[in-house]
Amino acid sequence: MTILFWGAVLAIVYTYFGYPIMLFVISRLRSRPVRKDHSFTPPVTLIITVHNEAARIEKKILNTLDLDYPSELFEIIFASDASIDGTDEAVLLHAGPKLRLVRSPRRGGKEYAQKCALEQAAGEIIVFSDVATMLERQAIRRIVSSFADPSVGCVSSEDRFIDEKGNVSGEGAYVRYEMWLRSLESKVHSLVGLSGSFFAARHNLCRDWPTDIPSDFNTLLNAVRNGYRGITDPESIGMYQNIRDEGKEFQRKVRTITRGISALLSDISLMNPLRYGIFSWQLISHKLLRWLVPLFMAIAFIANMVLGFSKRVYLVVFICHVLFYVMPSLSYTMGLRSSLIKIPYFFVLVNRAIAVAWLNYIKGQRYVIWTPTER
Repeated sequence: MTILFWGAVLAIVYTYFGYPIMLFVISRLRSRPVRKDHSFTPPVTLIITVHNEAARIEKKILNTLDLDYPSELFEIIFASDASIDGTDEAVLLHAGPKLRLVRSPRRGGKEYAQKCALEQAAGEIIVFSDVATMLERQAIRRIVSSFADPSVGCVSSEDRFIDEKGNVSGEGAYVRYEMWLRSLESKVHSLVGLSGSFFAARHNLCRDWPTDIPSDFNTLLNAVRNGYRGITDPESIGMYQNIRDEGKEFQRKVRTITRGISALLSDISLMNPLRYGIFSWQLISHKLLRWLVPLFMAIAFIANMVLGFSKRVYLVVFICHVLFYVMPSLSYTMGLRSSLIKIPYFFVLVNRAIAVAWLNYIKGQRYVIWTPTER
């Protein structure tokens, strides 16, 4: 029980702290800078996936038409997943040489709509976005500039929250942590995940496009399979409003993680370090172990409870253990939302979502059909 307890605790500590520290040390010893070129302007196709977005589609269309990129090298495709609320009609009002609508013949989910659009896309670089994400005027030029480096296969934006007035608001500790981690991964070798709301990839990496696996994660894995790497670009910002309904945010996390687990386990050879080297270590550390933390938490809790019956020190630890899980939720419910409360509360919430996602995966739930989350 002692071995189980400390083994589980160390696994959690490594996942959230040990892995980033090792990345930081490695980044100081070796770094792979990206050879960006802001004058690099290949043909680009921007694909924006929509489903029943009539209420906010106009704002996204205007934001998209204002993007600064040579018009003769830039096409915009709104990929409608068989919308039925007037979304398609709103897009068609702005249709022209630069902007067009591609409608799925049936509702098949986000990836199916993207696949229909890809079949008609002409760009060498494909940029993906969604209706909820607002882009800065130079966003396309910035995200494309990294493809001047031939080692880069896909590029992720960085996330920013905006308030209801469109102003950049404060970022949560978790978002800052993730962006920092992505930056370290890019310096050392490659990202292991892209921001699904705004990312770009070489067109040749988008030919194998499964419709039952999240496109952002699959694109990154496909880039590595083909000898490229994925990087994050701090100059490319995707701005979106945070989800105010915590229940909907929890369900969004469950859906995202369930789909991510499906993508990860669809090709476990990517976790073979003899074949994929340092990327396999990154993938195991950032994704697999992160998604196994609820298991480590359960092992630590049960082992700690058993040990508490035999040694007083473990009884004290177990009491602290229980308080760590119970007090943040009670305090948060009562309206006490300081940083000391929010961090453990969010830690428990995220890992509860991961546990539910594993149960969904085991039961065969894959969330292929996509419903945009209201923000």
